Amino acid sequence: MIEASRLFDIPHYQLRNCPNTRMFVTKINGQWIGVSTAEFLDHAMRVSKGLIALGVKAGDNVALVSNTRYEWNVMDIAIQQVGAIVVPLYPNISEGEYRYIMNDASIQLCVLSNEELFEKISNIKNDVETLKHIYSFEGVAGCDNWNMIEEGGKDVSETEVQERMSAVKYEELATIIYTSGTTGNPKGVMLSHKNILSNVEACIDPIPADRNSKVLSFLPVCHIYERMLHYLYMYIGCSIHFAESLETIGDNIREVKPDVFTAVPRLIEKVYDKIIAKGDELTGIKKKLFFWAVSVGEEYDVIGKGPWYKLKLAIARKLIFSKWQEALGGNVRAIASGSAALQPRLARIFLAADLPILEGYGLTETSPVVSVNSFQKGIRIGAVGALIDGVEVKIAEDGEILVKGPNVMMGYYNKPVETAEVIDADGWFHTGDIGIFIENKFLKITDRKKEIFKTSGGKYIAPQAMENKFKESRFIEQIVVIGENQKFPAAFIVPSFAFVKDWAERKGVDLGDGSNASICSNSVIKDRMQKEVDEFNKLFGNWEQLKKFVLLENELSVDGGELTPTLKLKRKKILEKYQEQYNQIYC
Repeated sequence: MIEASRLFDIPHYQLRNCPNTRMFVTKINGQWIGVSTAEFLDHAMRVSKGLIALGVKAGDNVALVSNTRYEWNVMDIAIQQVGAIVVPLYPNISEGEYRYIMNDASIQLCVLSNEELFEKISNIKNDVETLKHIYSFEGVAGCDNWNMIEEGGKDVSETEVQERMSAVKYEELATIIYTSGTTGNPKGVMLSHKNILSNVEACIDPIPADRNSKVLSFLPVCHIYERMLHYLYMYIGCSIHFAESLETIGDNIREVKPDVFTAVPRLIEKVYDKIIAKGDELTGIKKKLFFWAVSVGEEYDVIGKGPWYKLKLAIARKLIFSKWQEALGGNVRAIASGSAALQPRLARIFLAADLPILEGYGLTETSPVVSVNSFQKGIRIGAVGALIDGVEVKIAEDGEILVKGPNVMMGYYNKPVETAEVIDADGWFHTGDIGIFIENKFLKITDRKKEIFKTSGGKYIAPQAMENKFKESRFIEQIVVIGENQKFPAAFIVPSFAFVKDWAERKGVDLGDGSNASICSNSVIKDRMQKEVDEFNKLFGNWEQLKKFVLLENELSVDGGELTPTLKLKRKKILEKYQEQYNQIYC
């Protein structure tokens, strides 16, 4: 049983049992600077006192809008310690979404990170009647610095904070996390201390880390996936290092040499593409050896491999894959992957390279982990692992995955009707995902219930499974399978422009000015992409095969409105935005 009954107990547990001189580590002016457990808790206490001085009461909702950083964690614990509710918001959503969420949650105080966010929140401040205070972590003109919060609490006694802490109960609401949602307004998922702590406890064994481990954090901590892992890392006693930015992740990994880091499949795809690009630059025997090792990796499986394969794998690891390990710091015990489906091919190659990707499954509503591949319970490529302890899953008649356990949310904030739609009378949460069990143990996700569509011929199409397969092509960066109520499925394809340029140079193909537009209109590139589509079509039934496609000039993005902050496709928005291209295919 975990020795914490509220989330804010976790750093206090660390101080008593495994105090860390480098609990949180940030790169400042080229140096990795650590903060100890005691310093962190002292800081959080001062901020808690300041929040009381500001009039923040138990049950008040406080917004955090920031990138992942040390200060976020201080505010998180400080807010909880006074009995208030943490409402984390993504730093890359629209002003309209900020306006909706802050009104829905009656936000009274908002702490944000930088000038860009201050401008966004300032623009909607007058539309949120409850919003009284805005503070920033960075020096932003016209915005009070967050240091003023703790300065204002000097006359508040620590005893008053302790009394607030004592009043907070295990089953009570700790946070409201607004799911990005692929359609409609975001919904506020209410998670209790119990919800998240149950997940922390169940995930201690699956994560191969201990009090001597270093972890690198760069995914948004406002997402429950990375946030739960922060609590887990704190409980274990790891040193949490913050990456500077998405652009510096490679350098930061080599500097920190982490034992564990978390990633989403999109990032793993990009890491893999960079490794393969390096292999393309090799010549002669070195290049042949490199791609021989990749081919060995593509055959990898955790079961059923004989001595001859194992000998080849040992050679590949020694000659080639050891260099991949060095490129990721040399100490990686595991890469935790979640949020979206991972290509099985990538899982095979990274496992073969002795860089285990532990793919898991969960939702914000389940705090988040439901299942995970682990060294303890086993790994199955293409599956999302065995269920974590304490969680039950059953498959409904229509294939939907239903979840029950202490990790299932309290409900949607201000939305009792929507809550009743997803949590039935017996307490089963309806995930909206379709899945099966492999070997009666390992969960496999086959698609999203709401995303499966029918063609006009009555045939079902599971777009997510198809998209994941087609993305194995080095020519394809992103793909959206379409065709609901049409005669045949088709796709919008975003080419991997960097790879296409490199391929064209090697093949002597003239790409004109080299712009994305010229690439997408180039007949040779279209023909080569058709060849890729034809090859992957062979893996699907005749009714599933893509009959047509259109190349898109711009990558689908969060800023463009086509992706959620967790990088899921907003299919309705994409169809609206690319209606002209849709008509090219079907009209």
